[in-house]
Amino acid sequence: MKRTLSTLPMAIACALVISMASLTSAPQARALTTPEIIESSLSTQCLDYQVIGFCAWLYCTAFGCTVRTSIRVKHYIPELVVSSYENTGDNPWSEVAMLSPPTGNATGGGRATEEADSRHSNTRFKNTDAIGHPGGAVFYRMLSSFGYSCDSEALPYTPYFLSTLDALAWRSSLPEMAYPEALTPGMREMGSVGDLWSPIYPRSGFVSQPHDYKAAATTAQRAADVVTRNGQPHVYMPLAPTDNPNAGKWAPDPVKEGDPDTHKWQRLEPNMSMSCSIFPDGGERHQLQDPGNYAWALWRPYRCCAVRGQELLYFTGE
Repeated sequence: MKRTLSTLPMAIACALVISMASLTSAPQARALTTPEIIESSLSTQCLDYQVIGFCAWLYCTAFGCTVRTSIRVKHYIPELVVSSYENTGDNPWSEVAMLSPPTGNATGGGRATEEADSRHSNTRFKNTDAIGHPGGAVFYRMLSSFGYSCDSEALPYTPYFLSTLDALAWRSSLPEMAYPEALTPGMREMGSVGDLWSPIYPRSGFVSQPHDYKAAATTAQRAADVVTRNGQPHVYMPLAPTDNPNAGKWAPDPVKEGDPDTHKWQRLEPNMSMSCSIFPDGGERHQLQDPGNYAWALWRPYRCCAVRGQELLYFTGE
């Protein structure tokens, strides 16, 4: 009994140390589910619905022509779920992880070799997937309560970019490592002086950034940069709708880092947020255990006229 009592303080001390370590350590990664992503699409802050002007249409019948007017609106739409993670097969969105199964030609399916890691301790590698947002039906049902609205051509669950299929460019940085954007300091960089996260080019999975969250955000930004443009030297399916003012619809410009007029990010994993912002977003406070697996929803702004006629005469608003 005396022996048991004498060891009790030590046991209590060990328990306290373990408890304190668990409280101060970075949060553990977990699976992100489709219902959670769908629920996140109901963010009115990310939606940012605005009436920005009106449109005038020429409408003609056999009895003559008239001019009809309608409001012009602007709002954001969640189009993609962009995941950035260490090893193939570990996409935090559990239902789509099978699209990028584990591979055996690299250590853990992620970084190339431990030797390379020791030589480049500040260089991180992330696999990245951009997949159509699953919240469309629920999102548009919510949007209908605002009255008139725009729509997107993004298809739910559609893989627009899988870095495992783009292995040559995503792992070698070819041919973009020779592009002017990659060779010119200060050109196409995410962040600002004092909080510079990383250059956008070359758009690959390797990032010279010691902070895991910032490295993951950089590869997510790079993937969105590729997907929202046509004719890029990558294996992907473009999500780059064109303007069609005659149909009363104005599509967003391609994603540009630091520009909220082209996109916003909603953090899904870790610590899902119901608000949106652009990178840098302060999300480094939510860094997972290093290395971690992260996911964001990409929202992009659309503008459209509520009621359409045969010919758009003029419109007002931004």
